[in-house]
Order: sequence, then C-alpha cells, then structure tokens
Amino acid sequence: MFWLFYAFVWLITWLPLSVLYLLSDFAYLMVYHVFAYRKRVVRSNLRNSFPEKSVKELREIEKKFYRFFCDTFIEALKKMHISDAEMKRRFQFYPLEVFTREFEKGNSIIFMTAHYGNWEWFSSFSLHTGGKYYVTQVYQQLRSRRFNDFMLRLRSRFQTVNVLQKSTLRSLLEIKRDGVCTVFGLLSDQSPGGDNIRYYTRFLNQDTPVILGGETLARKTGFPVMFGKVRRLKRGYYSMEFIPITLDPSQTSEFEITETYMRLLEREIEEHPEYWLWTHKRWKHSRNNPPQYE
Repeated sequence: MFWLFYAFVWLITWLPLSVLYLLSDFAYLMVYHVFAYRKRVVRSNLRNSFPEKSVKELREIEKKFYRFFCDTFIEALKKMHISDAEMKRRFQFYPLEVFTREFEKGNSIIFMTAHYGNWEWFSSFSLHTGGKYYVTQVYQQLRSRRFNDFMLRLRSRFQTVNVLQKSTLRSLLEIKRDGVCTVFGLLSDQSPGGDNIRYYTRFLNQDTPVILGGETLARKTGFPVMFGKVRRLKRGYYSMEFIPITLDPSQTSEFEITETYMRLLEREIEEHPEYWLWTHKRWKHSRNNPPQYE
C-alpha cells in the first residue's frame, strides 16, 4: 500500500500546483461531502470557539476550512519536487533583520508557531538565510515507520534539521553549548497529554490546557522567542511576519511567554479562522473535565 501511494505521489507532484489544485478540489468534495472527515469535531470546535456567529457563518467557515485543508495536503506533497526558487517565491518571511540582530549576538531563536496556514512550508525559511544558519524543527514520530520516513524526507527539504520531540531540550542545550546559531521551530498549539497539563488559559472562549515547552526551553537556554504571523496572500502564496515575544526570557514572569503566544495566535485565528487546523481534538480536557487516571 505504501509503495503504491509513494509511486502515485512521486508521479503527480511533477505537475504544477495549478494542475494539482484540481485534485485538491476533487479531494474537497470527497473529504467534506462524501466522507465527512471529522465533521462533528470541526463543527463542535467552531461552535464553541465562536458562539456569537450564526449557523450560516459557521458553515461558511467550515467549508472554507475543508477547501484549505485539502490545499495544504497537496502543497505538502508538492515539496517532493518543488524547486528552491519556486518555494522561495511562494513563501515570504519578514522582517529578517530581527533574526540577523540576534544571530550576530550569537543567540539562537526559539520560534513558536502553530498549525495555521501551511505549516509544512515553514521549513522553507532556510532558503532565506543564505545558508548561514540552521533551521531546526521538532516533530512527533508517526506510528507507521514508512510514512514517518516519508514525511521526514519531505520535512528535510531545504536543509532543515528535524529533531524528535522527546529530544528537544537536549538538542537545544547542545546547540547552546556548541555556539551554533539556529532557528528552533515549535508547533505549540497542540493539546498536552493528560499527565503533562500544568496550566490552563482562556483561549477561543474556552478553558484550554496549553503546552509549556516553548517557555520552558526559553528559560533554560535564555534564547529569544519569536511568533510567526501567517498571511495567505492567494492560493499557494504565503507570507510570515516575525513578532518578538521576548528577547530576554529571564525578564518575563511565569507563564508570560505562553500567554503572549496564545493571545497572538488567538488574534490570528479570529482574523481568518479557516486557516487553523480545526480537525484536531484540541479541547479534550478542561478545568471542569480534567483527565482521568486509573
């Protein structure tokens, strides 16, 4: 099964994105109208996040989300053959000066982002550094070894280094010890495991447990923390604005970095909710519904 999938993807991703988007349009009809993939989860998440919106407004967001969801899948696969020049043209980053200033001081940067926009294209940032600095991203291992290896190959395009989630702290401490400047990317909007819940915040009108990894790493290393605000300019074209969360973690109070990140992400989602990953079960736990242990 995997090799059939691989052969199919290898062949079709030679096609230009303008053609591949026709496949995305067909996938939308199947995923949304035929299979109704996680539609109950999406509707529940949207209804609870935007109680002020009408059913008509929520359905419009829902449909836009599924169309974009299919686009991101196609765009992620396109990384197999997309050229450096085309990738650089399709995803712009600014202002690069905020990174340059910190790198000149010998600082690496912890980069907190989310499953918003096309997160699989974030790794193309390395194309904009002129090969001077590393780009490292944290990933969770997939259950299937073959699919895990396949995704790692895609995510390693553009000289990006991938670090297993459980090795994150060790990798950052090694980077600091060796004096290597890197952008260390974290997708920080997932729901923490039940035994790792230490902090709740109010996010999209709901009590939400949050991952404290970015803040913890910043405090242990002293590295500056940035947020990436994504814009979808048009189909297949994006930009990301770098917003400093803190340049000196030692001067922040407990949970300040996490709260700043969550507020920036919340505003980003409220502006264009269709670009966030609504299919994941983000609110499995709350203060009134804590995880149960045997």
